[in-house]
Amino acid sequence: MKGKFITFEGSEGSGKSTQSKLLCAYLKKKGYKTLFIREPGATKVGEKIRGILLDTKNKSLLPVCETLLYMAARSQLVEEVIVPALKKGTIVVADRFLDSTLAYQGYGLGIDINAIRSIGRFATRGIAPDLTIFLDQDVASGLKHRCLTRDRIEERSFCYHLRVRRGYLKLAKAEPNRIKIVKVHDHKLKTQEKIRKLIENVI
Repeated sequence: MKGKFITFEGSEGSGKSTQSKLLCAYLKKKGYKTLFIREPGATKVGEKIRGILLDTKNKSLLPVCETLLYMAARSQLVEEVIVPALKKGTIVVADRFLDSTLAYQGYGLGIDINAIRSIGRFATRGIAPDLTIFLDQDVASGLKHRCLTRDRIEERSFCYHLRVRRGYLKLAKAEPNRIKIVKVHDHKLKTQEKIRKLIENVI
């Protein structure tokens, strides 16, 4: 692959979408061919699956089914968007990828971590990010940003979201060369400055 694959991870309200889009704008300004994608989504199939996963009416959705739906959307995204873009030398910036499933469905819901990794390798064709930015902040602060309208995942208990954050920290500790922890600053541009310094080593 000629391009680079950069992913953003984090708990609810950590600013992943904002920071990833700011990074894309920065890279494009510097002349890099850049593509922003979000998970689940970024394909017609993925967006339909996203609707199912985040709809608060789907309370009967089982953890295993939820996990497999995320993987299905990811498989479509890898084949349809990510691989072709990387082959063209594009820097692909993703709002979430496989680490999200490990944190949310693995550490959060108790789905076997090894099973997720195995299915993940199959769904992603073994593609892994060159760099993952984990935006870290305390759970209470993040959920405050979601107090008005919450989706099916955001509605889960505070303890669930604590498990997700701890899961992310375990993943970062296990892969320090790939996953870099960036503490979320009150001012989004200060957080972005930290991210840009890390990106320089990759591109």
